Amino acid sequence: MNVHDDHTNIETLLPIDLRKRQVSEAQFARFENYAAEIFSAFGMDINTPSTKDTPHRFIKALYDATSGYEGDPKLMRVFGTECRGEPDCRLSQVVEGPIQFYALCEHHALPFFGKAYVGYIAHENIIGISKLTRLVRVFARRFSVQERLSQQIADTLESMLHPHGVAVFLQARHLCMEMRGVRETAPMTRTTVWRGYYAEDPALRSEFFTACGLPQNED
Repeated sequence: MNVHDDHTNIETLLPIDLRKRQVSEAQFARFENYAAEIFSAFGMDINTPSTKDTPHRFIKALYDATSGYEGDPKLMRVFGTECRGEPDCRLSQVVEGPIQFYALCEHHALPFFGKAYVGYIAHENIIGISKLTRLVRVFARRFSVQERLSQQIADTLESMLHPHGVAVFLQARHLCMEMRGVRETAPMTRTTVWRGYYAEDPALRSEFFTACGLPQNED
């Protein structure tokens, strides 16, 4: 069936590890105490009007920033196209971007952030344009690395739509490189994933970058 009703279980459509997080009020209070102890040991005066609620705000912000583990029910709906089983039926590519994203690096729990561009060539199914943004953010709102994030977006879009091709391009700044370690100044890390027709056709990849408004030498 090409069109899924709104009651379809999200796990049957999204091949991702979904985790229903259950953190009790007692756990949140304990985590805040841990954060307060760490901040105090590292030099923060946590007894000022400005900082007395910082441990609470920090734990709440960390919890909110990793909400992608629970998925996004609004990603569920897929629509049919005019293609009905013909293997050569090919629609124009759909490209969305730049999609702003913010993620936490799993190595240092510091942010990496930037822009994502996602494209696909539909066969029998399409997805609402806003769902491409949701798809990026459901994976970005986790502890991750940029390479895996790029692959997860492509894998899930392929599994949902079975398109002729998928393209994913991410460019991001990593604070773990800027705030510590080598301390580079505003470095930009780029990753690409090509599936199907995009992997086979350089002209299609060039068209993708043109549609994104990106330089052709990004390939």
